Parts: sequence; C-alpha cells; structure tokens
Amino acid sequence: MKHQKKIALINDVTGYGRCSVAVELPIISALKIQACVLPTAILSVHTGFPTYYIDDYTDRMKPYMENWKENNLTFDGISTGFLGSVQQIELVLDFLRTFKKEGTTVIVDPVMGDYGKLYSSYTEELCRGMRHLLPYADVITPNLTEACRLLRIPYPEDGRTTLAELRDMAGALSGLGPEKLVITGIHCGEDIGNYIYERGAEPQLLKTKKIGSDRSGTGDVFAGIVSGIVVQGRPLIEAVCTAADFITKTMIYTEELDLPHNCGLAFEEFLTELK
Repeated sequence: MKHQKKIALINDVTGYGRCSVAVELPIISALKIQACVLPTAILSVHTGFPTYYIDDYTDRMKPYMENWKENNLTFDGISTGFLGSVQQIELVLDFLRTFKKEGTTVIVDPVMGDYGKLYSSYTEELCRGMRHLLPYADVITPNLTEACRLLRIPYPEDGRTTLAELRDMAGALSGLGPEKLVITGIHCGEDIGNYIYERGAEPQLLKTKKIGSDRSGTGDVFAGIVSGIVVQGRPLIEAVCTAADFITKTMIYTEELDLPHNCGLAFEEFLTELK
C-alpha cells in the first residue's frame, strides 16, 4: 500500500520574516511529505526585528503531545529546531522517547549561535541540555559554532578550520549519537562549505559560491530540505546538494529583489522545483 510520509516539526511559528515553521512547512510539503507542527512558541515576527510579540508555548506542549499520543499518531521523521529553555528540551526528550519508533528518522538542528557566539537567549545550561538530544538523533546539522559548543571545544580563530580538524570534530559528534551529520556554513574564501560525515564513509566538503550576506531563515530552509529528503530515504549527500543549490538560486533572486535581510529568502518562486 502507498504511504505518505509524515514529519513532526518541533519549532516556533513566526508570522512574518520567513523562518522556522513558516519556512519548513511549505518546503517539506513541496517534497510531498506531510508536515505536522508542534509549536514551541508563536511570534508575530522573528527576533531579528526591532520589536516582536511572543507567546511562549512551553506550558501547552505537554498536553498537545499527550493528545497526539492518545490519537495513536506516528511519524516517519521528527525534526527539531530552536528551543528556548531547558524545560522545552526536556519536553522534546519526552517526545522522542514516545514517538521515535523503528524506522523513524530524527533530525536535530541544534540552533544555539553563530560566528563563535551564542544567541542572546542561550545559556551554558541550555547548551548542555542540547547535548542530551544527540543520542536520539540520526542526523544533526550544526554550524561550526554549534559543533564547537556541543563538543565543548574553543571556536577556531576567525572561524577557519582544516579538513583534518573537521574530520575529528565530525567523528566526535557522531560518537555522541548521530550516524550522519553536516557541519554547515563553513567559510572557504569566497565559498561556503558544508562538511558531510557518515559513519563508515569518506567525509566530503561540498562548496558553493557565497551570494550576498547572511539572511534570517537560511538555516531553516537548509534543515527543511535535508529533513524531507533523508526521511524519503535518499542519501545525505543528495539532500545537502539539493539544499545548497536551492539556497543559491533563492539567494540570487532575493538579492535581485533587494529585500531587507530580516525578510529572509524569497523561496516561494522555486518551491515547485523541489522533488
């Protein structure tokens, strides 16, 4: 019998700004997978705007999850994004213990910081909590800052690192749980690199031309495409190549539109190209 795959998305819902679930849901849907949302918070606009309204959903996550359990829902994939507190990490751990079954692929995007610094809402306690998700993860997608934080090692000077250092880092991260991982957003001169590691296979550094400057939601586009493709059962290298190509196209188009950086990527124009 045919079976349409389903992914549980554990992330915040932001009304304007093209990030988190507002990005991941349409992308995963375009990949012909049902996206099922467990909100961690609801925001009017993302936190890159001067002001924003936020409704923390922590207290409502547990009854929400319990109702999914009562309805005997199952998922082919579980994808986690930004988590705002230790309590939310504990709730996600409960979710993984309940809903991760044989054949369920768990993708963890450990959103904690960038350029060697934690985001303002993050603490060392939250970083320690994020490590507790790794034994349940099949795939993780940290950037270099997050990889260093998960491993409790210093961020390299100027964000530069060697292939040997990346291999050691990826091997150490895999030792904490995930069989597959991508260290994203590595600076390679005029290129951006994604370091792809799979246990038992030769790692690969995939480079793409850097277009424009950083925009909100780019990581969510990447995580959404990778989540959808690996849950389809396709290779991680294919997922990363597809995500990198898609982001390059959308970045060129977004720059042509001259959109403000906090408006994210104008990805809608290219959704029909995802498959």
